[in-house]
Amino acid sequence: MPHSNGYRGRNEPKMDGKIVFSILLCFGLISGCLSGQDSEKGTLRLTSSPSGAEIYLDNQFRGTTPVDISRVEQGNHTLEFRYPGYQSWAAAISVSAGTSNYFAALTPRPDIQGSGKNTSQTPVLPMKVTVQAVKPTIILGESMLFSGSGPGSRSVSLTVYGPGYYSEGVLLDQPKINSAGLWSYVWNPGFSLQSGSYTLVVVDDSRTSSDRVEFKVIGGGEVTVASNSYSAARGETVIFSGRCTTGAENVLLVLYGPERFSGGVELGSVSVTADKTWNFKFTLDNYMPTGHYTLYVYDIPRTSSSTTQFTIGFTS
Repeated sequence: MPHSNGYRGRNEPKMDGKIVFSILLCFGLISGCLSGQDSEKGTLRLTSSPSGAEIYLDNQFRGTTPVDISRVEQGNHTLEFRYPGYQSWAAAISVSAGTSNYFAALTPRPDIQGSGKNTSQTPVLPMKVTVQAVKPTIILGESMLFSGSGPGSRSVSLTVYGPGYYSEGVLLDQPKINSAGLWSYVWNPGFSLQSGSYTLVVVDDSRTSSDRVEFKVIGGGEVTVASNSYSAARGETVIFSGRCTTGAENVLLVLYGPERFSGGVELGSVSVTADKTWNFKFTLDNYMPTGHYTLYVYDIPRTSSSTTQFTIGFTS
């Protein structure tokens, strides 16, 4: 990391303290105003059946479903869902602060000759069904419990989206709503999943209401480790690095060796970067026992591991 040499030219002008205070005060006031403005805006969470519908807010394209549109001004707006081969749904909506959820069940366009515009002005209905996952992350091979509410519906449809086989969405089940207006479902995907981020979308039986929840799957990949030196002296710094493709966000390093390291000593956890690599620098203190050492690297929460060995104190 570059460091300043502390040199300051003799003729370098100094900024007056009052000017510095005034500038900081202005930044603080501006920041407060911007924060207050953002808190007064709304977010639209939009889903549709089929998914992939184009979204137009006030006649401006804003992406395809499922999509979240943030920082929307409060007040009245026009919202439209468009999908090839289906009738468009358009409605006037009122946006308030916070998150508003909207779902559109698009209807296939009838084969009618003529050039008349086929746009239904059916209002987009606010969501009523809900869904939640029992935990935000599962390890490959584990099951996941989903539950929620669906008042006024007889059943809900559960579709999961994710990498690989689930990229286009897979219908899991259609659990029934009980007398209390609640539903639950246990998903047992086994070991067929890829690690990554997934989304479960739940839709009521009339297809006028939906909700979704996101979760992660960890496992199915590998952890690797390598050292820049396999024979080090006390006081030196050894660099360990590797890859983690299990989907874990961190790896754990545990060092085994002679004396106090015989039962293993945790060196710490290291973040996995976006390119699925990690790096750790370990400086050997002057009290490290002479001998052979083994570094174990685990992904968190330990679905895969790898090792590397090195020695300390031996001379060639």
